[in-house]
Amino acid sequence: MIGMRELIIILVIVLLVFGTKRLANIGSDLGGAIKGFKKGMKDDDAKPESLDQKKPDNDNQA
Repeated sequence: MIGMRELIIILVIVLLVFGTKRLANIGSDLGGAIKGFKKGMKDDDAKPESLDQKKPDNDNQA
């Protein structure tokens, strides 16, 4: 298991490598991606219901 000391050391190394501004940008981009993913999942869940209720078009009948 990773203890608190190891987590703090990893956090400090990440801060030194990326810097605070870049980490903030990465965090906001990640948050936006998660929001978009959740919205897409909700939209995808709503589509099958509307497709099941929709009647097929009979344009191919002569």
